[in-house]
Amino acid sequence: MPAILVTDDSPTMRRMIIAALTPLPQAYFGEASTGLEAIEQLALRPYDLLILDLNMPDMHGFEVLAFLSNHPRYATLPVLVLTTRGDADSRRMAKEHGATAYMTKPFRPPELLKTVQQLLATSKAVEKGK
Repeated sequence: MPAILVTDDSPTMRRMIIAALTPLPQAYFGEASTGLEAIEQLALRPYDLLILDLNMPDMHGFEVLAFLSNHPRYATLPVLVLTTRGDADSRRMAKEHGATAYMTKPFRPPELLKTVQQLLATSKAVEKGK
């Protein structure tokens, strides 16, 4: 059962992301509305994937990425950045800060589902290889 933490300051966007991912069998979805809340949620429960917006109050998505990539417990956690920022600099910075994948809003639900499935499959393959 995959556990996915959806982090976005918009409750509507979180609901849209979760709705797009409902075809995942027995998936558990956690939600966070800020970067700081996402870090707190990760400390409370293990997740298989983090979906992260960049533009959020209190702690920007880049700061969350930097924290995760520098923390041994979260360094291998796959992170899908899902944001309105489609510029090359944001993409580059997200990758430099540890993002596994990058998509822009508005997203196409089938494309989001496929990307998440690929990230989860890769994550599980890495775990089995440990």
